[in-house]
Amino acid sequence: MHSRRRSPVAAGPEEVFSDLRAVAARVKDGLSWEIPESLEELPAEELPAGQIAQFAQQERTRVLSAGVSGLEKLADGRADEIDDDESFGMEAIVLLEGRPAILVQHQDFAPQQGDWAVLDGHRAAIRASLARVGRVELSGHLSLDWLGTAFLVGTDVVMTNRHVAAEFARGNGTGWTFQQGIGARLDMGEEYGGAPADGGPCYDVVEVLGIHEDVDLALLRVAPPAGGGALPAPLAVAADAPGDLPGRPVYCVGYPAYDGRRNEPESMRRIFMDIYNVKRLQPGTATELVPDRNVIKHDCSTLGGNSGSPVIDLTDHRVLGLHFGGRYGFGNFAVPLWQLVDDPLLGRADINFV
Repeated sequence: MHSRRRSPVAAGPEEVFSDLRAVAARVKDGLSWEIPESLEELPAEELPAGQIAQFAQQERTRVLSAGVSGLEKLADGRADEIDDDESFGMEAIVLLEGRPAILVQHQDFAPQQGDWAVLDGHRAAIRASLARVGRVELSGHLSLDWLGTAFLVGTDVVMTNRHVAAEFARGNGTGWTFQQGIGARLDMGEEYGGAPADGGPCYDVVEVLGIHEDVDLALLRVAPPAGGGALPAPLAVAADAPGDLPGRPVYCVGYPAYDGRRNEPESMRRIFMDIYNVKRLQPGTATELVPDRNVIKHDCSTLGGNSGSPVIDLTDHRVLGLHFGGRYGFGNFAVPLWQLVDDPLLGRADINFV
């Protein structure tokens, strides 16, 4: 897709949407209802905030309107006429409609339109997945208070990335331990708009079971704090490969963070309205298995902070992969976990392979 901007979109609209004209019409219809509030009746002290909100709404409408124009040109075979604003607008539509990053609230998500209305039929299983994914938070670190995502894969074991665990763990010659003065925990809440009392449970990271030498994977042991409730049952981890991986619907769960290095800052601000660092459900598709690199590619709309997210099969809700990164315009990457069924580290941790 023609673009001079950088965004988390890993696939073009022609790859995501089966009917470009239908999507353009649906977005255009939605924009007809987006009438900014009048500022005339606001008290003087509320005017600045109201003006900012109105500008943000107007800018969102402008971006999506440009995207509708781009989709219509693409559907007509006029891709060479698409300008930069239309290209960015199409990316916004892909992000909002085709590969959304859906806010999680009360361990649930709002009903979706279009192709992702299918999520409603899996609501119970997705809610169970949401409850088993948390944010890795630190105490005593010089510069970070949280750094990624982790999910339950054993009775008291969570999985995350090696590059996440390396921020608080170190090797001691015979194993792994915590860096001096740093502690870690897994917060299963951290939802948008949620008060601390309304969030999910928190579990202490009590042991670094191991950091893999060959793939970007680490295993941690967790335990409820004193007086806390028991851990939920772990997610099921795929013990075998799906037969039709390319194009298979999947979803990530994680905590996408603001990252101006990977994504153009103002563009992300316009789309996400500065809502970062909270739990999101991010549906997409698995696009490719790269056997020689031990990698699954997928096109869920992830950002920094999704490091350590599970890539879950929408069909049977087994974890297919461990997300570890992405490359703009090329795709996102995950470790295919079924290839580690006989791995000694995962064997010692008694991972819930199914």
